[in-house]
Amino acid sequence: MTSILRYAARVARTSPNRKPRVAVVGAGSLASFLAPALSAAGYEITEIISQPRPQSLKRARLLAKKVGARAVSLQGATLDATLLWFCVPDREVRNAAASIAKRKPSGVRHAFHSSGALLSRELDSLRKAGVTVASAHPLMTFVPGAHPSLQGVPFALEGDAAATKLAAKIARDLGGETFPLPARRKAAYHAWATMTSPLLLSYFVTLEAAARQAGLNRAEAHRMSLPIIRQTLSNYARLGPASSFSGPFIRGDAATVAKHLALLKKNPATRAVYRSLARAAVQSLPVKNQKQLLSLLGGR
Repeated sequence: MTSILRYAARVARTSPNRKPRVAVVGAGSLASFLAPALSAAGYEITEIISQPRPQSLKRARLLAKKVGARAVSLQGATLDATLLWFCVPDREVRNAAASIAKRKPSGVRHAFHSSGALLSRELDSLRKAGVTVASAHPLMTFVPGAHPSLQGVPFALEGDAAATKLAAKIARDLGGETFPLPARRKAAYHAWATMTSPLLLSYFVTLEAAARQAGLNRAEAHRMSLPIIRQTLSNYARLGPASSFSGPFIRGDAATVAKHLALLKKNPATRAVYRSLARAAVQSLPVKNQKQLLSLLGGR
């Protein structure tokens, strides 16, 4: 009877339909979102593994309490999970993986990191220990105080077949979708990802600077810009870029564009952004008077 129970337990542990137990390495913004999301999707979080620094352990304890896990330092980790998910800064991924690999974690079968810039080979120390590895990057921004949904969020997957297969299943359980990302495309992917949020915010800061030339303070510029920004995003989602395009360029109004450029000489940084975006618009979106506009935008 005992041997039958042991066999049943072994089958349960290796069943492809059984959700793996997960240890999250890190307790920052991504880990603080991902661990509760995994827990809500039915994944057991065993440990939140952090640096031994007091502030890091404090964050780990708060997160562990939310998901019913243990908060431990790297040195004190039990490593009794099937899956390790690294949610640490890019510069720490390789060293964290190497430190765990030295422990020879026999129960760990898979390891992911969620860097948008790094390849799965950052986890090679674990790969050499027999662990399948993958990069699983959600195209979403995670900042303190925000609670984004993963519904429909694309996850870019790169790495070993077994690990990417598991990552795809987990992403679906979280409400996301996935696509394979060849290693040679990773840098281009990350440039795109950077433009979707961090540099979009940089553009918003730049338009606030333009608004200040119109006599508004930063708070007013922020508040008054939001309605048109929201409508533009709604139009982009529903109609696409070409049908959402409006303003002086679609009319070919070179005289107005010239006035803008003359005014913005007082703010060279804002003028440079205006000119770059204007050239992209003239080359990629439906405009009239293209030749004159390009000539106007070509010089300083």
